[in-house]
Amino acid sequence: MMRADRFTFDAPIPTRFVMQIDSSSRQWAPATERNREPILDVLKRVLPARGIVLEIASGTGQHAVRFAAALPDLVWQPTDTEAAARASIAAWAADAALPNLRAPLALDVCVEPWPLAAADAIVCINMIHIAPWAAACALFDGAARVLPDGGVLYLYGPYRRGGAHTAESNAQFDAQLRSRDPAWGVRDLEAVAELGRAAGLTLDEIAEMPANNLSVVFRKRA
Repeated sequence: MMRADRFTFDAPIPTRFVMQIDSSSRQWAPATERNREPILDVLKRVLPARGIVLEIASGTGQHAVRFAAALPDLVWQPTDTEAAARASIAAWAADAALPNLRAPLALDVCVEPWPLAAADAIVCINMIHIAPWAAACALFDGAARVLPDGGVLYLYGPYRRGGAHTAESNAQFDAQLRSRDPAWGVRDLEAVAELGRAAGLTLDEIAEMPANNLSVVFRKRA
């Protein structure tokens, strides 16, 4: 059943941070350009050598194109709730012409069933803090359904640790998000880990990333 308060990927991102770069539907986010290489370094370590990677909340499509190009033995399946984002992903994909990059799908984590019934890994970048907590819960429930035993759920973004922000910039960002929607905000890592535990996913790795972000890796328990 579809929830009335569906989250949207694009809404909390100031328009000055997402730009149209040509006459096509392609969008460009400077932050994505900055974080894609550090994220890729982690993905190369934690993703399987082969299989299907489901990317949730793919946004502009810059990550999908970069990661699919760098990981040619993986099939990359981008998704997003927003039609404009999916159009941007499709435009980036058409320009890149990568054989392992699929056309984007419409996927709202809170709506069952997901359009992909099985995946070998899931990547979700900068989503759970710009969506209601119910979306994080649904993400883990969905991951438990579609991942195989040992399958990876990779999360990236800012987190609170031990009930406190890890940097003043994160505290300011959290306040900005909550001013837009009280249901959004930087999440407590311990609470996210508990969601994983309840869904049968074990917190496997935490890696510190640039700009006070974290890579958080879960694996589905056998």
